[in-house]
Amino acid sequence: MTPPTIGRLRVDGATLHYEVRGEGPLLLLIPGGTGGAASFDDVADDLAAGRTVVSYDPRGLSRSPLDDPEAPQHVARHADDALRLLDLLSPEAPARVAGCSSGAIVALHLLATRPERVERVVAHEPPVVEVLPDAAEHRAMLARVQDIFRREGLMPAAAVFAAGLRPPGATPTAAPATPPAAGLTPRAAARVERTMADMPYFLGRIVPGFMAYPPDVERLAALSDRLVLAGGADSRGELPHRCAAFLAERLGAEFVLFPGGHTGLSTHPAEFGELLRKALGV
Repeated sequence: MTPPTIGRLRVDGATLHYEVRGEGPLLLLIPGGTGGAASFDDVADDLAAGRTVVSYDPRGLSRSPLDDPEAPQHVARHADDALRLLDLLSPEAPARVAGCSSGAIVALHLLATRPERVERVVAHEPPVVEVLPDAAEHRAMLARVQDIFRREGLMPAAAVFAAGLRPPGATPTAAPATPPAAGLTPRAAARVERTMADMPYFLGRIVPGFMAYPPDVERLAALSDRLVLAGGADSRGELPHRCAAFLAERLGAEFVLFPGGHTGLSTHPAEFGELLRKALGV
């Protein structure tokens, strides 16, 4: 792996850590969950062949501290952070953008609100539950998660959240003390302990703000020729996969199955990166 060039960007209310590899037209990678820039380590070098590839830690995660650690988090603010990176690193030309999970929601908002800055977007399993016909059921689940988080703490809330993402009828299991490392690359497994520190922020701030986000379906439908929605081959029936497939059908956008499940970027990096390159057209 080629060491990236590290940068720091001051934005409203936070300072972003970002990493740059390669040269050429810009490709912005927006991570989901608690992964941060490191979640793309296994694919960024290959994607940087003929491209400038930028990954970053979203505000509040890892190396991108907030001025106010208690500040509420909103998709629009995170999308503005992504826009600031585009303006800094590709001021004259639109970029290609890929986002995973919560990062895919940011990518959708960026495309809908600033299409002149975005050439093409791949959104892998954005959990935009508000597009689903049973959205009320998922709102209730998310409210339960926050209530349990406040009353009982992180791990009980994480167990309820994980169960709520599974297919209907799946047997709930207790959340493990740490995420399972089986199937991960050595580098990804080494990140597990580090990302656990960001779990309270993710579950308490990102999940409620992002999964309540209603995408602008009409606007995205008009831009659907620039959008690829993606789901994991092993996550059919799970909530984020359902959201991606339903939104693609509603928009008339392309839908592509990627290797692995919701975390296929970590479990199948080589295959995931190769298909991401094709979907992005880079």
